[in-house]
Amino acid sequence: MSDRYLTIKDLTEAVGGGLTPRMVRHYHASGLLPEAKRSEGNYRLYSSEDVQRLQRIMALKQQGFQLSHIRKLLEEESSEGDTLSSILQQQYQLVIQKLTRLRRTASALERLLGRDRHCQQVQAEALAQLRHLEIETADGLDTIEKLWQSWDVAADNHPEVFSESLQQLLPDLSNRSEIEVDLLSKLVLASGDVSLVNFVRVGQDAIAAARDRLKTGCQVVSDVSVVARALDRVRLQHLNCTVETLISNPHVISAIDAETQFWREQQQLNPWQFEPGCILVIGYAPSVLLSALEASKRGILQPALVIGMPIGFSHAPAAKRRLMRSSFPYITIEGSLGGGLLAATALNALAESLLEKPDCHCYLS
Repeated sequence: MSDRYLTIKDLTEAVGGGLTPRMVRHYHASGLLPEAKRSEGNYRLYSSEDVQRLQRIMALKQQGFQLSHIRKLLEEESSEGDTLSSILQQQYQLVIQKLTRLRRTASALERLLGRDRHCQQVQAEALAQLRHLEIETADGLDTIEKLWQSWDVAADNHPEVFSESLQQLLPDLSNRSEIEVDLLSKLVLASGDVSLVNFVRVGQDAIAAARDRLKTGCQVVSDVSVVARALDRVRLQHLNCTVETLISNPHVISAIDAETQFWREQQQLNPWQFEPGCILVIGYAPSVLLSALEASKRGILQPALVIGMPIGFSHAPAAKRRLMRSSFPYITIEGSLGGGLLAATALNALAESLLEKPDCHCYLS
């Protein structure tokens, strides 16, 4: 029997992911894992089916699912898809509620910690008042809102010093290069979301490869004209870089438009007739990124960098995961986060790292 079954120690090693014997026993007690067979010495013995079930449990747990929802998912594996969809939707709404509460808390902290040196006196006053503030009642909440109004008066006295605010709010980035820190800071300012830093992914040597190509005057290809208009044309022109647009229709102003237009056009012709070593800036349609990766795989397209930040909730995350698994230098944002402004901001940060702001009027041409 010992040849066919695993001990609890063998089971944890087979499943991996940090699973411990104590966790296995807890899953038995909570009903996530059915009771195991017993040896003659009363030791638990596990089968390959137990390994597979635990691997699913660990995978769902790592994705943030609560144990109660994991149990329901496993119980409904053979049920109709609508039932599973309902369970997942409930879990999603719970997560969104938690994120909303945390976002409000983070916003309040940002309003305090993100103040520059001109607001330090106001910040000190705010902290002193908060220390003695009771906010358990409706009156308390009304009081804190009046305090915000008084503290915000300082905003009228001077322009915001973004660099000082970022110093207070950004996580420790001492292990990143100066150029990458600048890139991340600009993305945070473009989005207004400090947590974005945790989702930005920069491929190995991607920044160096992009800067080398920009210095030689490469072709920059955006997916839609809205992204192209957000690019720093002045610096790119001084670097002798040209800007091309894949979907040049000026009426395409949304991810929905871009996705529809690209699907219509790519059926008629090969859209990837661009120079080797070009830089792709994709901020709208996920299918554009998927198509670019396929063209690169077939040797039709040879980009020096792919800035892949399309918008979407199913295809966009999938396209970004495929980009991160590819061999191409990339800058992307995990999940559904992204957009044309962020994609253009990333390219502009790289161009700015090579060239001070030119004192000219070439943008008029």
